[in-house]
Amino acid sequence: MNGELIALIGVVGVALFFNYTNGFHDAANAIATSVSTRALTPRAALLMAAVMNLIGSFLGEGVAKTVGAGIIETPKGMYGLAIVFAALIGAIVWNLVTWYFGLPSSSSHALIGGMVGAALAATSGVIWSGVLDKVVIPMVLSPLVGGLTGYLLMVLILWLFRRAHPGRVSRGFRLAQTVSAAAMALGHGLQDAQKTMGIVVLALVTTGYQRTYDVPVWVVVITATVLSLGTYAGGWRIMRTLGRRVIELDPPKGFTAEATASAVLYTTAFVWQAPISTTHTITSAIMGVGATKRLSAVRWGVAGNIIMAWILTIPMSALVAALVFWATAIFL
Repeated sequence: MNGELIALIGVVGVALFFNYTNGFHDAANAIATSVSTRALTPRAALLMAAVMNLIGSFLGEGVAKTVGAGIIETPKGMYGLAIVFAALIGAIVWNLVTWYFGLPSSSSHALIGGMVGAALAATSGVIWSGVLDKVVIPMVLSPLVGGLTGYLLMVLILWLFRRAHPGRVSRGFRLAQTVSAAAMALGHGLQDAQKTMGIVVLALVTTGYQRTYDVPVWVVVITATVLSLGTYAGGWRIMRTLGRRVIELDPPKGFTAEATASAVLYTTAFVWQAPISTTHTITSAIMGVGATKRLSAVRWGVAGNIIMAWILTIPMSALVAALVFWATAIFL
């Protein structure tokens, strides 16, 4: 077994570890609202999310091709593989830091930041048009759309059920949340598993073991499985932030936030093939839903900390990736 193949296997292993951290880091995206409103027990919610993540991973590969071919250009061989490795380490470090502090930052943008930082450190090509069209614009628009849509949908639900018995409404939406939470978990699998698929394919193309950016079946199976295992491991710190600290959620609000976020995830994956953040989308939807009660119902101090983590994600993961690449390049 030659050195390049050993290095490729190592990088694929690191990519799968990133995928695992993505699972436990972003598990809260799909289930925090359902758990906080007691629509689902924590373990039942995690199991459901893991299964739906697995199913969602098999529903497309448009986002994977965007990540693999549309963000950076890597030279062939060990030098290109070092760029991929550094990008993954940058993303993993930021995932672990934000998980430790319970901040729902974006694993997706951590990966993109890592890719850009490593490519710049290596003086390799960054496809800036792809970064703008597929990352920056969706990164700005998806939280805005999520927040506004969540607000409007919640207003509509409040009007439709204005004369209904509150207890009956709450019980009905608690049942509906099992569906909306499943839809959210499916969207998470559709979006986030594909990002790791794309980075694995990029490593395969860089080392010449594959010529196209199509995703092999074995890559789909292994990334989907690892993401599901990570999801089942849970992300309790982030779950508390999303489910309790941003606003006080009840079943109608939880359902509305999940339904809104799911719609945004499906649209961006199937229509624009853009790797958007499930974290940004569900968090902004929760804020929009909470604002229908009154603006002060949203704990803006907590929201401000979350937004600061969003702003720092790409530059900080890029910085870590650049440092890792420079350290790795010494041995090339």
